[in-house]
Amino acid sequence: MPLHSLTLLLLCTLSFSLSRAVASIHMAAPSSSSSCSVIVTPSTPLVSFLERLQETALQTFGDSNFDPKTYVDLPLKFTLSETHQAFQNLPRLSSNGTVSVEVLKRFIHNYFEGAGDDLVYWQPRDFVAEPEGFLTKVKHPEVRDWALKVHSLWRNLSRKVSIEVEKNPQLHTLLHLANPVVIPGSRFREVYYWDSYWVIRGLLVSKMHKTATAIVMNLVSLIEKYGFVLNGARQYYTNRSQPPLLSAMIYEIYRSTGDIELVKRCLPALLKEHAFWNSDIHRVTIVDAQGHSHNLNRYQAMWNKPRPESSTMDKKAASKFLNISEKQHFYRDIASAAESGWDFSTRWMRDPPDYSTLATTSVVPVDLNAYLLGMELNIAFFAKAIGDRTTTKRFTELSDVRKKAINSVFWSANKKQWLDYWLNNGTCEVTQVWEAKHQNKSVFASNFVPLWMEPFYSDDSLVGSVVHALKTSGLIRAAGIATSLTDSGQQWDFPNGWAPLQHMLVEGLVKSGSKEARSLAEEIAIKWIRSNYVSFKKTGVMHEKLDVEKCGEYGGGGEYTPQTGFGWSNGVVLALLEEFGWPQDRSIDC
Repeated sequence: MPLHSLTLLLLCTLSFSLSRAVASIHMAAPSSSSSCSVIVTPSTPLVSFLERLQETALQTFGDSNFDPKTYVDLPLKFTLSETHQAFQNLPRLSSNGTVSVEVLKRFIHNYFEGAGDDLVYWQPRDFVAEPEGFLTKVKHPEVRDWALKVHSLWRNLSRKVSIEVEKNPQLHTLLHLANPVVIPGSRFREVYYWDSYWVIRGLLVSKMHKTATAIVMNLVSLIEKYGFVLNGARQYYTNRSQPPLLSAMIYEIYRSTGDIELVKRCLPALLKEHAFWNSDIHRVTIVDAQGHSHNLNRYQAMWNKPRPESSTMDKKAASKFLNISEKQHFYRDIASAAESGWDFSTRWMRDPPDYSTLATTSVVPVDLNAYLLGMELNIAFFAKAIGDRTTTKRFTELSDVRKKAINSVFWSANKKQWLDYWLNNGTCEVTQVWEAKHQNKSVFASNFVPLWMEPFYSDDSLVGSVVHALKTSGLIRAAGIATSLTDSGQQWDFPNGWAPLQHMLVEGLVKSGSKEARSLAEEIAIKWIRSNYVSFKKTGVMHEKLDVEKCGEYGGGGEYTPQTGFGWSNGVVLALLEEFGWPQDRSIDC
């Protein structure tokens, strides 16, 4: 064996061993693991090589319509050693050392399969063109016809990981999953964590319970292997998670099917996921004005380098930092914003809209802690359903403690909403004393996410105040709820509206049982459904995000072109139509 091949083999073996070791110690992160010193998940030789290819492609092809993710998604046709050697041997232009367009195109064609070719189309076995009992409250013929088209998109988005990934995992950044998947669409070729919740909500409307359950079991398998649900099913996503909604997915499936065996199968994984989110990696302690300590959580990726899927962009964004440790901290904050799902937003910036002031790990987010409250309530519910009294008691107590922490640290009596909390700048201390000035007074849709959780939507006196605050917040626009009130050019800011935010706020309002809240919920739902319908009618596709200022217009901004497909958009439209229907005499056009 040539020396370089032997070295590469040893590196691959070491990297794999390290990645498994990291998975095993996530639950026992050292107490010093603050924003200044945390575990960093090792990369793999394949990902590192594909990052080099990505950089070369940018130099060769230019940045017009350049998507860096494409290059880290390419499956290899030959071994990494052979591919790397061929890459090293490519003729370089003497003027600047770059590779010519023709040479690089030929190399990519000869040595790689297409991005996404390691997933194959899958016909879901529980799909039927018009399920029995489908959207019985939708009486308008045009809306019903459109809803059936949205329902049919599950076939377009269903995939199964190719057998080649299981046989030769060293040639793919895609991770093997045993069950079929539903992808978001477009550049998002793999399964994603929090997207899957709203995909499942739509699948349940479509009576596709087996497909929904398969998605859950894939996510459970990631916990069993890595200790948490990855951001997505790629090697380069093993350094972070996404908003923890697995327990909510299981709850919705159980509520729809009564499948107690699913609950029994998944509960150990949920306990492991809860431990991950409450380890030193994510936990902070805030001491309130009365001297009471509250444990809460933040996003913090186990990473301090450019994200492989956006490596060239991250390096450019970090170029203003001269100090290596500053660059590493900035890279961690970028990856942590991706862990939040809100990549990117002024919500994470100390000096918005200056992207270089991104400081995600210094924010204790309202919505993350609401999701964790939901997880604790769901675990208590599941444990009670299977007769596990000890776990029921423990997680009921944990949820009570978290509710108090959310009220103490985030609630603003003046604004009648929950506000993100900023940690002190430039400190590694994970225990800090609460100060009112550290609440983020800016308005974001996330300020109202706690209303999605039972302890808050069931509080009648609270609901009235929050409904008034939402009505007067400025977030409710012509075509739905805006993500923020700041037009920064980032995609998780004004004027974009996102399906998950519409759904969480609408469902929280509905579950409150308040007539005023339900009326507001229906008003928001009508706007959102109408805008989705008109944009679909104009373009023939469902969009990832919409412009809430203009009915029927899709959103923009951010680091990639607007995407279509689209998993969670489809799921939310179907869920809202199931809840509210659409009468025959209500116009569907803008």
